[in-house]
Amino acid sequence: MIRNIQLRHAGKYTCAVQTKVDSVSIATDVVVRGPPGPPVELQVKEVTEATAALSWGPGPDHHSPVLGFSVQARSTFSLGWQAVATVPEALGGRQLSATVTDLSPWVEYEFRVLAANAIGTGEPSQPSRRVRSKETAPRVTPARVNGGGGGRSELVITWEPVSEEFQSGPGFGYVVAFRPLGAQGWMQAAVTSPDAAKYIFKNESIPPFSAYQVKVGVYNNKGEGPFGPVTTIYSAEEEPSRSPGRVRARSVSASEVEVSWKALSWSNSRRRILGYELRYREEKEPPAAARVVRTTGNRTAVRLSRLDGSSTYLLSLRAYNSAGFGPPSAVVNVTTKKPPPSQAPVKIMWNTSNSKVLLRWDQVHALENESEVTGYKVTYSQDKPGGRPSVVETNRTSLELSLPVNQDYVIQIQPFSEGGHGSSSRQITIPRIKGPIAMGTACLPSASPLVTVSGLLLLLLHTARTAL
Repeated sequence: MIRNIQLRHAGKYTCAVQTKVDSVSIATDVVVRGPPGPPVELQVKEVTEATAALSWGPGPDHHSPVLGFSVQARSTFSLGWQAVATVPEALGGRQLSATVTDLSPWVEYEFRVLAANAIGTGEPSQPSRRVRSKETAPRVTPARVNGGGGGRSELVITWEPVSEEFQSGPGFGYVVAFRPLGAQGWMQAAVTSPDAAKYIFKNESIPPFSAYQVKVGVYNNKGEGPFGPVTTIYSAEEEPSRSPGRVRARSVSASEVEVSWKALSWSNSRRRILGYELRYREEKEPPAAARVVRTTGNRTAVRLSRLDGSSTYLLSLRAYNSAGFGPPSAVVNVTTKKPPPSQAPVKIMWNTSNSKVLLRWDQVHALENESEVTGYKVTYSQDKPGGRPSVVETNRTSLELSLPVNQDYVIQIQPFSEGGHGSSSRQITIPRIKGPIAMGTACLPSASPLVTVSGLLLLLLHTARTAL
């Protein structure tokens, strides 16, 4: 038994038997059949702008007649070998030539041939010499013709350049044609660089923001190709001539300011308003340190964040479009509010009765440079992963919550003021209620979380009431 047999295992095999008296042997030929070997002497006979004629010689058939051939090609622009022609099985492998069609003009190619029989497809031949197809006038036009914008009295025309694979010959360039919308004749200009993607026509007689029809064609040393479809674009507009009016700034908190203004007219025959640019800086900073926020569309308000508390900011606003920026508005001053209180609530006490939880905590006092406390935000949720928090606000230092008796809860308390939200307390865990009444305290981390004077007083009071 010959396992994993290969073509090299073919040949004459002898089997012999021998005793002390005599020996006998017999021989046989083993033939191994497999896919054909690679074709030989591949040649490129003739090349045009779109075809190539090939011929080759047969390789070993490995004891199974060749049924047909397939031709593969690759170019400097392809990722690998691609099938481009076949010699059908009906010719029984007797035809040793093929013509490859649909080649791109002025592109380098190389070819190889593979033979096939009833066993399978064999290894490819050695690649042919590299040949270049003939040049011809270009046939592919630029894609995504567009334009607009630019400086005053300019018509900007843009397109996506044609790749070298489709330039069809040397001396490739573009023909740009344009005319005012409704006019009869076309003005034309040649752009000689094959990598160009823009043409700018500048003339003082071009009206601002006026419609033009444009199209872009191609040419090379063999002649001109076709033009692409006609597209309508607009010449450069004028930059905004006025500054926004009624610019107002209002401090929302210690870190946020809201700025609003009256919008300019959205568009007219000479210009559009594409949006607004707000520049702002602290009063003590130099103008070069100004930060910029840019809006798009016809918005008339923006909120600035991450500002410093108790700080004065200078703001100015201007409109912009594709031509540039308009004049800035008058400078507006705004002072942010004092920062929120930095002290977190402490001495938090709680007691439960049935399904109600009563919370108490010490009032938070703002420092001299902080805004006064106006209320507290109490956040509570079930003590389990993914628990959705609930929020209650109050202006007192106590709060009664209705909570289910069979769940653990975590609670945090945070003061707030006109300057924003202050520091939050640490998390307090209220265990599920096991009896009709329970109580507890949450102190500063430096104190014991289990026993405090206030907690003992509440416990003694509850004991006395029970005894009575």
